[in-house]
Amino acid sequence: MADSLDTSALFQIEEPEAPRARRRAAGRAIGIDLGTTHSLVAVAPSGAAPRVLADAGGNVLVPSVVSYVGADTRVGVAARAEQVDHPQQVISSVKRFMGRSAQDIGFSHPYRIVSADGVIRFDVGGRRLTPIEVSAEILAVLRTRAEVELGGAVDGAVITVPAYFDDAQRQATKDAGRIAGLDVYRLLAEPTAAALAYGLDRGDTGLFAVYDLGGGTFDISVLRLREGVFQVLATGGDSALGGDDFDRALAAWLIERAGVTAPDHGQTAEALHVARAAKETLSSEDVVAVDLPRAGLAGFELTRAQLEAIVTPIARRTISPCRQALKDAGIAPEELDGVVLVGGSTRTPLVRRLVEQVFRREPLVDLDPDQVVAFGAAIQADILSGSPREGVTLLDVVPLSLGLETMGGIVEKIIARNSTIPIAARQVFTNYSEQQTAMTIHVVQGERELAADCKSLARFELRGIPRLPPSMARVEVVFQLDADALLTVTARELMTGAKQTVEVKPTYGLSAAEVDALVTESYDRAEEDFAARSSAEARVELGRVALAVRAALDDAGDDVSVLPAEEREQVVGALADADATLAAPSASGKATDAVRLRLETVSEPFARRRMERSLLSGMQGKRVEEVERAIDDEGDLDARRGGHGPELTGVGHDEG
Repeated sequence: MADSLDTSALFQIEEPEAPRARRRAAGRAIGIDLGTTHSLVAVAPSGAAPRVLADAGGNVLVPSVVSYVGADTRVGVAARAEQVDHPQQVISSVKRFMGRSAQDIGFSHPYRIVSADGVIRFDVGGRRLTPIEVSAEILAVLRTRAEVELGGAVDGAVITVPAYFDDAQRQATKDAGRIAGLDVYRLLAEPTAAALAYGLDRGDTGLFAVYDLGGGTFDISVLRLREGVFQVLATGGDSALGGDDFDRALAAWLIERAGVTAPDHGQTAEALHVARAAKETLSSEDVVAVDLPRAGLAGFELTRAQLEAIVTPIARRTISPCRQALKDAGIAPEELDGVVLVGGSTRTPLVRRLVEQVFRREPLVDLDPDQVVAFGAAIQADILSGSPREGVTLLDVVPLSLGLETMGGIVEKIIARNSTIPIAARQVFTNYSEQQTAMTIHVVQGERELAADCKSLARFELRGIPRLPPSMARVEVVFQLDADALLTVTARELMTGAKQTVEVKPTYGLSAAEVDALVTESYDRAEEDFAARSSAEARVELGRVALAVRAALDDAGDDVSVLPAEEREQVVGALADADATLAAPSASGKATDAVRLRLETVSEPFARRRMERSLLSGMQGKRVEEVERAIDDEGDLDARRGGHGPELTGVGHDEG
């Protein structure tokens, strides 16, 4: 990267909603940190310093817990008080269910879940509620708190999400905001929000790592702060890892110490409640007394050393994403100017020691890790509301590559991981067969080379493609990723103007294991993937040549002047070898290329004679200048053919 940044250029590309934002009423926007364990709301009106908003009792944190016991819905402290007695009707950690299917939930919970069309619904109190609706209850409480503080309706909000949230999780969060009656200005990555608050508070510039370990998610981001520009260089993490996992591991250990082998829902809920409180106490104390009345455990003394022995394997899972993020950013730990801690789970002494070990420096802890994300969200909300605050440019990135499946099941990546957002990218594709009058647009997400190894996001069809020889159709596909990292894909056939657009909105998105594994698999299996891609590309090329040769044979019929019998035998034999190779999935790319080369070689005299006959036929009865013009046109056609892109699949649409 250059030593200096053209900040004016960065401002031009970063805030596509700026014109609309300038029409909003300044000073009435809020920032919300929608957390797994706790949530909070902050304001920074008209350029003022950010501050979090408290309830009547002075509490700024709202437990992310919703109770559906009885006719009324309760949120926060009141809901959490009912959790032990009604574990199946009081929902906590709902963030871990957002944008997921029932099959993606890899942790134990007491809830009754029903699933239709991949959508999770909690069966509580006779109602069936999606995680989006439960989250909306929390957001509505935060909105009401802000309205009391501001003395009127809230204009809009910036809601933070983990950097490693996929499209489905981000869309689910945005939908929850709308259900809660909020105009969601922007979804902002939590590490970026923390860096924004930290940078403005301290006035620092340089390279920073933001280590964000919350209740249910872990993110690591490497950012460059300079001249009001916050640029994310790399991001990583695990969208199913957090302090909740510490609590579950400790709760299971305590139940085992109590001698209970098959705990009921009430015993589990009690153990989780006690484990969370004990963990928080042991962040500052060396020992805590633990009582589990339902499990028959009383007066047990739990030490910090015991807690750390239990949770160390979980905490160490954050190390690999940290090292990978540094590698992706091209940064050595020694080059960092600081490491910022975000999330309540970073209060754990064990976590702070691990951070110091990985980054080889003591982390910065002068800002409250529970509040810093909400501060950044409030600042960004104030900027987007049109306040006189000095502008700040946020250059965030997309965590996983986005692309299309092409012929042979190969992934053509359109937007690479760690690309700055918002971003638009386009690529021109072509047809495989002259019979192809429609194309299947299959959008995938991931780092592998074959579509089967990536996550399918959306699939739609583009019809109305004119019948053209292979590689002559032109289909332009545009990927548009907005500032919330939500994707829209447009496909347009350039000759006819036929167009199809889809807003990619998966039903639930990536599983926790898939999100974490997609990137690491791409490194671990890079050689295997590129070999598979090479083989697939070779098969596509062989299939194209075989298709053309077979069509030429049918056209020539028994005309020995174009194809003598001996030569026909050679061509048919090479074509049979091609068919056999295409029928053998295990054939290597090198072997497939050799078969294609032989087929091209033996059919080349045949192809030349067909071309000569076609040219002679076309010149009969024409003037010299007409022939010259036809030759020039043919040259232009060849030039256009030479620029064709990958072929999109036409499965089920080879009509004719």
